[in-house]
Amino acid sequence: MTDKPSKTVCDLFCGAGGLSIGLKVAGFSVVEAIDNMPAAIATYASRVGREVRHEPITSATEIPSVDVIAGGPPCQGFSSAGLQRKGDHRNTLVEVFSSLVARIKPAAFIFENVEGFLTTEGGARVLDLLAPLIHAGYRIHLRKINAANYGVPQHRKRVIAIGGLGWSPPFPDATHSAFGAPGAHLYGKGLPLVPTLGQALEGLPPAVPIGQTPIVADHQFRPLTGPDLERAIRLRPGQRMRDLPEQYWHESYKRRAYRRVMDGTPSEQRGGAPAGVRRLAADQPSKAITSGARTEFLHPTENRALTLRECARIQTFPDSFESVGTQVERATLIGNAVPPRLAAHLAESLMSALQNRDSFETGEGALLSFVPTLSEGMSPALQTTSELVSRAFTLRPQRRQLALWR
Repeated sequence: MTDKPSKTVCDLFCGAGGLSIGLKVAGFSVVEAIDNMPAAIATYASRVGREVRHEPITSATEIPSVDVIAGGPPCQGFSSAGLQRKGDHRNTLVEVFSSLVARIKPAAFIFENVEGFLTTEGGARVLDLLAPLIHAGYRIHLRKINAANYGVPQHRKRVIAIGGLGWSPPFPDATHSAFGAPGAHLYGKGLPLVPTLGQALEGLPPAVPIGQTPIVADHQFRPLTGPDLERAIRLRPGQRMRDLPEQYWHESYKRRAYRRVMDGTPSEQRGGAPAGVRRLAADQPSKAITSGARTEFLHPTENRALTLRECARIQTFPDSFESVGTQVERATLIGNAVPPRLAAHLAESLMSALQNRDSFETGEGALLSFVPTLSEGMSPALQTTSELVSRAFTLRPQRRQLALWR
Protein backbone atom coordinates (compact mmCIF):
# COMPACT_ATOMS: atom_id res chain seq x y z
CA MET A 1 0.00 0.00 0.00
CA THR A 2 2.94 2.34 0.51
CA ASP A 3 3.55 2.96 -3.23
CA LYS A 4 -0.01 4.07 -3.91
CA PRO A 5 -1.71 7.35 -2.94
CA SER A 6 -3.43 7.38 0.42
CA LYS A 7 -7.22 7.20 0.41
CA THR A 8 -9.09 9.89 2.33
CA VAL A 9 -11.94 9.47 4.80
CA CYS A 10 -14.53 11.60 6.58
CA ASP A 11 -15.64 10.02 9.87
CA LEU A 12 -19.16 11.15 10.75
CA PHE A 13 -20.41 10.75 14.34
CA CYS A 14 -16.78 9.91 15.15
CA GLY A 15 -17.25 9.39 18.91
CA ALA A 16 -14.14 8.23 20.73
CA GLY A 17 -12.45 7.32 17.45
CA GLY A 18 -12.58 3.52 17.31
CA LEU A 19 -13.52 3.53 13.63
CA SER A 20 -10.87 6.13 12.78
CA ILE A 21 -8.17 4.16 14.59
CA GLY A 22 -8.97 1.11 12.47
CA LEU A 23 -9.07 3.17 9.28
CA LYS A 24 -5.65 4.64 10.04
CA VAL A 25 -4.22 1.16 10.69
CA ALA A 26 -5.36 0.22 7.18
CA GLY A 27 -3.58 3.23 5.68
CA PHE A 28 -6.47 5.65 5.24
CA SER A 29 -5.97 9.36 5.90
CA VAL A 30 -8.78 10.72 8.07
CA VAL A 31 -9.10 14.29 6.82
CA GLU A 32 -12.33 15.21 8.60
CA ALA A 33 -14.08 14.04 11.78
CA ILE A 34 -17.35 15.46 13.08
CA ASP A 35 -19.28 14.96 16.31
CA ASN A 36 -21.46 16.96 18.70
CA MET A 37 -20.51 15.44 22.08
CA PRO A 38 -17.87 17.48 23.96
CA ALA A 39 -16.37 14.43 25.71
CA ALA A 40 -16.08 12.61 22.37
CA ILE A 41 -14.43 15.61 20.75
CA ALA A 42 -11.86 15.95 23.53
CA THR A 43 -11.15 12.21 23.54
CA TYR A 44 -10.79 11.98 19.77
CA ALA A 45 -8.52 15.00 19.56
CA SER A 46 -6.17 13.73 22.26
CA ARG A 47 -6.11 10.03 21.32
CA VAL A 48 -6.61 9.94 17.54
CA GLY A 49 -4.57 13.05 16.94
CA ARG A 50 -6.68 15.48 14.99
CA GLU A 51 -9.21 18.19 15.70
CA VAL A 52 -12.91 17.39 15.45
CA ARG A 53 -15.56 19.69 14.04
CA HIS A 54 -17.97 20.33 16.89
CA GLU A 55 -21.40 20.71 15.37
CA PRO A 56 -24.68 18.87 14.85
CA ILE A 57 -24.60 16.74 11.71
CA THR A 58 -27.45 17.44 9.28
CA SER A 59 -28.11 16.69 5.63
CA ALA A 60 -26.82 20.22 4.90
CA THR A 61 -23.47 19.70 6.65
CA GLU A 62 -20.59 20.63 4.38
CA ILE A 63 -17.88 17.98 4.17
CA PRO A 64 -14.92 17.73 1.80
CA SER A 65 -14.70 15.47 -1.21
CA VAL A 66 -13.21 12.21 0.08
CA ASP A 67 -12.74 8.63 -1.07
CA VAL A 68 -14.76 7.15 1.80
CA ILE A 69 -17.43 8.36 4.21
CA ALA A 70 -17.65 6.25 7.36
CA GLY A 71 -19.77 6.47 10.44
CA GLY A 72 -22.29 5.08 12.85
CA PRO A 73 -25.19 7.41 13.64
CA PRO A 74 -26.02 7.42 17.39
CA CYS A 75 -27.66 4.10 18.10
CA GLN A 76 -29.58 4.53 21.36
CA GLY A 77 -32.84 4.92 19.48
CA PHE A 78 -32.32 1.42 18.09
CA SER A 79 -30.48 -0.30 20.92
CA SER A 80 -31.84 -3.52 22.37
CA ALA A 81 -30.10 -2.63 25.64
CA GLY A 82 -32.98 -0.29 26.44
CA LEU A 83 -36.62 0.27 25.54
CA GLN A 84 -36.87 1.25 21.90
CA ARG A 85 -38.84 4.43 21.30
CA LYS A 86 -40.79 4.85 18.12
CA GLY A 87 -39.99 8.17 16.50
CA ASP A 88 -36.77 8.72 18.48
CA HIS A 89 -35.14 11.70 16.74
CA ARG A 90 -31.79 9.91 16.70
CA ASN A 91 -33.27 7.37 14.30
CA THR A 92 -33.49 10.07 11.63
CA LEU A 93 -29.71 10.47 11.66
CA VAL A 94 -29.59 7.38 9.45
CA GLU A 95 -31.33 9.45 6.79
CA VAL A 96 -28.79 12.20 7.38
CA PHE A 97 -25.94 9.74 6.83
CA SER A 98 -27.42 8.35 3.60
CA SER A 99 -28.26 11.80 2.25
CA LEU A 100 -24.71 13.05 2.85
CA VAL A 101 -23.17 10.03 1.13
CA ALA A 102 -25.59 10.39 -1.79
CA ARG A 103 -24.73 14.10 -2.13
CA ILE A 104 -20.93 13.87 -1.75
CA LYS A 105 -20.67 10.62 -3.75
CA PRO A 106 -17.45 9.14 -2.34
CA ALA A 107 -16.12 6.01 -4.00
CA ALA A 108 -17.23 3.96 -0.98
CA PHE A 109 -18.86 4.14 2.43
CA ILE A 110 -18.89 2.13 5.67
CA PHE A 111 -21.92 2.22 7.97
CA GLU A 112 -22.13 0.63 11.45
CA ASN A 113 -25.00 0.30 13.89
CA VAL A 114 -26.58 -1.94 16.51
CA GLU A 115 -28.67 -4.97 15.57
CA GLY A 116 -31.88 -3.22 16.69
CA PHE A 117 -31.46 -0.98 13.64
CA LEU A 118 -32.85 -3.85 11.55
CA THR A 119 -36.23 -4.09 13.25
CA THR A 120 -37.10 -0.66 14.62
CA GLU A 121 -40.32 0.78 13.17
CA GLY A 122 -40.92 -2.32 11.09
CA GLY A 123 -37.64 -2.03 9.20
CA ALA A 124 -38.30 1.51 7.99
CA ARG A 125 -34.83 2.68 9.00
CA VAL A 126 -33.22 0.03 6.81
CA LEU A 127 -35.02 1.55 3.83
CA ASP A 128 -33.95 5.02 5.00
CA LEU A 129 -30.37 3.87 4.64
CA LEU A 130 -30.58 1.78 1.49
CA ALA A 131 -33.07 3.55 -0.77
CA PRO A 132 -31.22 6.88 -1.27
CA LEU A 133 -27.87 5.15 -1.67
CA ILE A 134 -28.99 2.53 -4.16
CA HIS A 135 -30.78 5.26 -6.12
CA ALA A 136 -27.49 7.22 -6.13
CA GLY A 137 -25.68 4.24 -7.66
CA TYR A 138 -24.18 2.42 -4.68
CA ARG A 139 -23.79 -1.36 -4.73
CA ILE A 140 -24.19 -2.47 -1.13
CA HIS A 141 -23.68 -5.37 1.26
CA LEU A 142 -25.80 -5.13 4.44
CA ARG A 143 -25.12 -7.78 7.04
CA LYS A 144 -25.39 -8.51 10.73
CA ILE A 145 -22.04 -9.67 12.04
CA ASN A 146 -20.57 -10.75 15.36
CA ALA A 147 -17.38 -8.86 16.16
CA ALA A 148 -16.06 -12.06 17.74
CA ASN A 149 -15.69 -13.46 14.21
CA TYR A 150 -13.16 -10.69 13.57
CA GLY A 151 -11.01 -11.32 16.64
CA VAL A 152 -12.77 -9.01 19.10
CA PRO A 153 -13.01 -10.83 22.48
CA GLN A 154 -16.74 -10.24 22.94
CA HIS A 155 -20.03 -11.30 21.42
CA ARG A 156 -20.95 -7.97 19.86
CA LYS A 157 -23.60 -8.22 17.17
CA ARG A 158 -23.64 -5.24 14.84
CA VAL A 159 -25.02 -4.25 11.45
CA ILE A 160 -22.43 -3.33 8.86
CA ALA A 161 -23.12 -1.85 5.42
CA ILE A 162 -20.35 -1.44 2.85
CA GLY A 163 -21.06 0.18 -0.49
CA GLY A 164 -19.21 1.18 -3.65
CA LEU A 165 -20.34 3.86 -6.09
CA GLY A 166 -20.96 1.93 -9.31
CA TRP A 167 -18.67 -0.94 -8.26
CA SER A 168 -19.03 -4.00 -6.06
CA PRO A 169 -16.84 -3.94 -2.95
CA PRO A 170 -16.12 -7.20 -1.12
CA PHE A 171 -17.43 -7.93 2.36
CA PRO A 172 -14.50 -9.05 4.54
CA ASP A 173 -14.34 -12.72 5.45
CA ALA A 174 -14.34 -13.79 9.08
CA THR A 175 -10.96 -14.28 10.71
CA HIS A 176 -12.00 -16.22 13.82
CA SER A 177 -14.45 -18.83 15.02
CA ALA A 178 -16.43 -18.07 18.15
CA PHE A 179 -18.21 -19.90 20.94
CA GLY A 180 -20.18 -19.12 24.07
CA ALA A 181 -23.32 -17.63 22.53
CA PRO A 182 -26.31 -19.10 20.64
CA GLY A 183 -25.45 -19.68 16.99
CA ALA A 184 -21.81 -18.65 17.42
CA HIS A 185 -20.57 -22.05 16.25
CA LEU A 186 -22.21 -21.61 12.82
CA TYR A 187 -19.56 -19.22 11.52
CA GLY A 188 -15.85 -19.26 11.01
CA LYS A 189 -15.48 -23.04 11.14
CA GLY A 190 -11.86 -24.07 10.93
CA LEU A 191 -10.57 -20.59 11.80
CA PRO A 192 -8.59 -19.74 14.96
CA LEU A 193 -10.68 -19.30 18.10
CA VAL A 194 -11.50 -15.76 19.14
CA PRO A 195 -9.53 -14.64 22.23
CA THR A 196 -11.31 -15.22 25.53
CA LEU A 197 -12.01 -12.60 28.16
CA GLY A 198 -9.16 -13.98 30.25
CA GLN A 199 -6.75 -13.60 27.35
CA ALA A 200 -7.97 -10.06 26.67
CA LEU A 201 -7.29 -9.01 30.27
CA GLU A 202 -3.99 -10.88 30.57
CA GLY A 203 -1.08 -8.78 31.78
CA LEU A 204 -3.10 -6.07 33.49
CA PRO A 205 -1.84 -5.19 36.98
CA PRO A 206 -4.24 -5.46 39.93
CA ALA A 207 -7.07 -2.93 39.87
CA VAL A 208 -7.24 -0.48 42.77
CA PRO A 209 -10.19 1.14 44.56
CA ILE A 210 -11.25 4.59 43.39
CA GLY A 211 -9.14 7.15 45.23
CA GLN A 212 -5.92 5.20 44.80
CA THR A 213 -3.53 5.73 41.90
CA PRO A 214 -3.66 2.86 39.38
CA ILE A 215 -0.57 1.56 37.60
CA VAL A 216 -2.52 1.61 34.33
CA ALA A 217 -4.89 4.51 33.62
CA ASP A 218 -8.59 3.92 34.31
CA HIS A 219 -7.94 0.64 36.13
CA GLN A 220 -9.96 1.52 39.23
CA PHE A 221 -13.18 0.20 40.77
CA ARG A 222 -15.72 1.21 43.35
CA PRO A 223 -15.81 -1.47 46.11
CA LEU A 224 -19.12 -3.30 46.41
CA THR A 225 -20.98 -3.18 49.71
CA GLY A 226 -24.24 -4.45 51.20
CA PRO A 227 -26.65 -6.29 48.85
CA ASP A 228 -24.41 -5.63 45.82
CA LEU A 229 -21.56 -7.51 47.48
CA GLU A 230 -23.90 -10.31 48.59
CA ARG A 231 -25.04 -10.82 44.99
CA ALA A 232 -21.49 -10.82 43.70
CA ILE A 233 -20.39 -13.43 46.23
CA ARG A 234 -23.19 -15.76 45.10
CA LEU A 235 -22.80 -15.36 41.34
CA ARG A 236 -20.63 -17.95 39.62
CA PRO A 237 -18.92 -17.31 36.25
CA GLY A 238 -21.54 -17.12 33.51
CA GLN A 239 -24.43 -16.57 35.91
CA ARG A 240 -26.68 -13.51 36.01
CA MET A 241 -29.36 -12.01 38.21
CA ARG A 242 -32.07 -14.52 37.30
CA ASP A 243 -29.85 -17.36 38.55
CA LEU A 244 -30.13 -15.96 42.09
CA PRO A 245 -33.07 -16.44 44.46
CA GLU A 246 -35.56 -13.55 44.07
CA GLN A 247 -34.60 -12.20 47.47
CA TYR A 248 -31.32 -11.06 45.88
CA TRP A 249 -32.91 -9.36 42.86
CA HIS A 250 -32.70 -5.58 43.00
CA GLU A 251 -35.92 -3.63 42.57
CA SER A 252 -35.26 -2.27 39.08
CA TYR A 253 -34.59 -5.80 37.85
CA LYS A 254 -37.85 -7.04 39.35
CA ARG A 255 -39.79 -4.27 37.60
CA ARG A 256 -38.21 -5.07 34.23
CA ALA A 257 -38.69 -8.81 34.62
CA TYR A 258 -42.34 -8.48 35.63
CA ARG A 259 -43.04 -5.89 32.92
CA ARG A 260 -42.13 -8.37 30.22
CA VAL A 261 -44.92 -10.63 31.37
CA MET A 262 -47.58 -8.10 32.30
CA ASP A 263 -47.41 -5.12 29.96
CA GLY A 264 -48.29 -6.84 26.68
CA THR A 265 -45.58 -4.90 24.85
CA PRO A 266 -44.54 -6.62 21.59
CA SER A 267 -41.39 -8.64 22.23
CA GLU A 268 -39.27 -6.71 19.74
CA GLN A 269 -39.88 -3.51 21.75
CA ARG A 270 -39.06 -4.89 25.19
CA GLY A 271 -35.35 -4.30 24.98
CA GLY A 272 -34.34 -7.94 25.28
CA ALA A 273 -34.33 -10.21 28.30
CA PRO A 274 -33.03 -8.25 31.29
CA ALA A 275 -29.72 -9.62 32.56
CA GLY A 276 -29.18 -7.39 35.55
CA VAL A 277 -25.81 -8.01 37.13
CA ARG A 278 -23.79 -10.73 35.37
CA ARG A 279 -20.50 -12.38 36.23
CA LEU A 280 -18.43 -12.90 33.11
CA ALA A 281 -16.58 -16.14 32.38
CA ALA A 282 -12.82 -15.93 31.81
CA ASP A 283 -12.75 -18.92 29.44
CA GLN A 284 -15.25 -17.41 26.99
CA PRO A 285 -15.49 -14.16 25.02
CA SER A 286 -17.12 -11.35 26.99
CA LYS A 287 -20.69 -10.29 26.51
CA ALA A 288 -21.08 -7.06 24.53
CA ILE A 289 -19.51 -4.04 26.18
CA THR A 290 -22.06 -1.22 26.49
CA SER A 291 -22.20 2.04 28.40
CA GLY A 292 -23.55 0.05 31.36
CA ALA A 293 -20.88 -2.66 31.36
CA ARG A 294 -18.87 -0.91 34.09
CA THR A 295 -21.75 -1.41 36.55
CA GLU A 296 -23.51 -4.51 35.17
CA PHE A 297 -20.57 -6.86 34.50
CA LEU A 298 -18.64 -8.46 37.32
CA HIS A 299 -15.01 -9.49 36.96
CA PRO A 300 -14.76 -13.25 36.37
CA THR A 301 -12.84 -13.99 39.59
CA GLU A 302 -12.98 -10.86 41.75
CA ASN A 303 -16.03 -9.48 43.57
CA ARG A 304 -16.08 -6.16 41.76
CA ALA A 305 -17.34 -4.63 38.54
CA LEU A 306 -15.15 -4.23 35.48
CA THR A 307 -12.90 -1.19 35.34
CA LEU A 308 -12.96 1.25 32.43
CA ARG A 309 -9.55 -0.09 31.40
CA GLU A 310 -10.90 -3.63 31.26
CA CYS A 311 -13.86 -2.45 29.17
CA ALA A 312 -11.45 -0.69 26.81
CA ARG A 313 -9.28 -3.83 26.56
CA ILE A 314 -12.32 -5.91 25.62
CA GLN A 315 -13.15 -3.28 23.00
CA THR A 316 -9.54 -3.74 21.69
CA PHE A 317 -8.38 -0.21 22.53
CA PRO A 318 -4.68 -0.03 23.47
CA ASP A 319 -3.77 0.69 27.09
CA SER A 320 -2.49 4.09 25.95
CA PHE A 321 -6.07 5.05 25.07
CA GLU A 322 -7.67 7.12 27.84
CA SER A 323 -11.10 8.64 27.33
CA VAL A 324 -12.05 12.11 28.56
CA GLY A 325 -15.06 13.27 30.58
CA THR A 326 -17.07 12.10 33.56
CA GLN A 327 -17.14 8.42 34.48
CA VAL A 328 -20.54 8.08 32.79
CA GLU A 329 -19.39 9.89 29.65
CA ARG A 330 -16.23 7.82 29.40
CA ALA A 331 -18.13 4.57 29.85
CA THR A 332 -20.54 5.68 27.13
CA LEU A 333 -17.72 6.56 24.74
CA ILE A 334 -16.06 3.17 25.21
CA GLY A 335 -19.31 1.22 25.05
CA ASN A 336 -20.56 2.97 21.91
CA ALA A 337 -17.28 2.73 20.00
CA VAL A 338 -16.55 0.51 17.03
CA PRO A 339 -13.83 -1.88 18.28
CA PRO A 340 -10.62 -0.77 16.52
CA ARG A 341 -9.75 -4.39 15.65
CA LEU A 342 -13.08 -4.83 13.84
CA ALA A 343 -12.69 -1.43 12.17
CA ALA A 344 -9.22 -2.38 10.93
CA HIS A 345 -10.49 -5.57 9.28
CA LEU A 346 -13.29 -3.69 7.53
CA ALA A 347 -10.91 -0.93 6.47
CA GLU A 348 -8.14 -3.24 5.22
CA SER A 349 -10.57 -5.10 2.98
CA LEU A 350 -11.92 -1.86 1.57
CA MET A 351 -8.46 -0.34 1.09
CA SER A 352 -7.29 -3.36 -0.90
CA ALA A 353 -10.39 -3.22 -3.10
CA LEU A 354 -10.05 0.51 -3.73
CA GLN A 355 -6.38 0.29 -4.64
CA ASN A 356 -6.68 -2.75 -6.89
CA ARG A 357 -9.64 -1.71 -9.02
CA ASP A 358 -8.70 -1.22 -12.66
CA SER A 359 -11.18 1.60 -13.16
CA PHE A 360 -14.35 3.08 -11.82
CA GLU A 361 -17.19 0.89 -12.94
CA THR A 362 -20.57 2.27 -13.89
CA GLY A 363 -22.88 -0.47 -12.62
CA GLU A 364 -26.30 0.48 -11.34
CA GLY A 365 -27.00 0.67 -7.65
CA ALA A 366 -28.00 -2.64 -6.08
CA LEU A 367 -28.26 -4.57 -2.84
CA LEU A 368 -25.55 -7.19 -3.32
CA SER A 369 -26.23 -9.17 -0.16
CA PHE A 370 -28.53 -8.99 2.82
CA VAL A 371 -27.81 -11.15 5.88
CA PRO A 372 -30.16 -10.04 8.68
CA THR A 373 -29.47 -12.79 11.22
CA LEU A 374 -26.67 -14.98 12.51
CA SER A 375 -29.11 -17.68 13.65
CA GLU A 376 -30.96 -20.45 11.88
CA GLY A 377 -34.30 -18.96 12.94
CA MET A 378 -35.78 -15.52 12.45
CA SER A 379 -37.99 -13.47 14.77
CA PRO A 380 -41.34 -12.15 13.50
CA ALA A 381 -39.95 -8.59 13.60
CA LEU A 382 -36.91 -9.56 11.56
CA GLN A 383 -39.06 -11.51 9.13
CA THR A 384 -41.10 -8.34 8.56
CA THR A 385 -37.93 -6.38 7.76
CA SER A 386 -36.63 -9.12 5.46
CA GLU A 387 -39.86 -9.16 3.48
CA LEU A 388 -39.83 -5.36 3.28
CA VAL A 389 -36.27 -5.33 1.94
CA SER A 390 -37.02 -8.16 -0.47
CA ARG A 391 -39.99 -6.31 -1.95
CA ALA A 392 -38.08 -3.03 -2.22
CA PHE A 393 -34.91 -4.39 -3.80
CA THR A 394 -35.97 -7.72 -5.37
CA LEU A 395 -33.38 -9.61 -3.36
CA ARG A 396 -34.24 -12.90 -1.77
CA PRO A 397 -33.68 -12.61 2.00
CA GLN A 398 -30.74 -14.69 3.21
CA ARG A 399 -31.01 -16.02 6.74
CA ARG A 400 -27.52 -17.45 6.72
CA GLN A 401 -24.60 -17.45 4.33
CA LEU A 402 -22.28 -19.93 6.01
CA ALA A 403 -20.02 -20.24 2.98
CA LEU A 404 -19.08 -16.61 3.37
CA TRP A 405 -17.73 -17.26 6.86
CA ARG A 406 -15.95 -20.60 6.54
